[in-house]
Amino acid sequence: MTFENDNGRSRTYTWQDPTTTAKAARQKSGLEFFGEMIGGNLPQPPIAKTLDFRLTEADEGTAVFEIDCSEFHYNPLGAVHGGVIATLLDSAMSCAIHTRLPAGTGYTTVEMKVNFVRPILQDTGPLRCVGSVVHGGRRIATAEGKLVDADGKLYAHGTTTCFIFSA
Repeated sequence: MTFENDNGRSRTYTWQDPTTTAKAARQKSGLEFFGEMIGGNLPQPPIAKTLDFRLTEADEGTAVFEIDCSEFHYNPLGAVHGGVIATLLDSAMSCAIHTRLPAGTGYTTVEMKVNFVRPILQDTGPLRCVGSVVHGGRRIATAEGKLVDADGKLYAHGTTTCFIFSA
């Protein structure tokens, strides 16, 4: 898909059929699933291609996404749109919860809180979004997330509550 604006800037990206990944998510534990994705055996989801971020690490109770923000992430005021930041936090926090789930178990975000600490620009540099489980219950799990630069400077943080169910 290609998008072009009146200044001649354009962006082209492709993604793979998401049904393969969704099927694997139901058949594997969270850790197995993310290991396959990080290893390149499963494609990252279309949202990761759309916003140009990637899952880089997953361990028991944690998930890490990375992004290099560009001007195509900008809002009308010339900074990275809050929705991009919220999507990164939602991904990291909910995937941290997913790392603790067995095969055949699903989840969905039911509540999320985001705090924006400072603006992000295209020259901010690479950012890491780290999600960590705070509580992992049978039906409800909570997690927190932090978006930081290479020096550990905080740009945003948040919390989430996810509902866990049988897939």
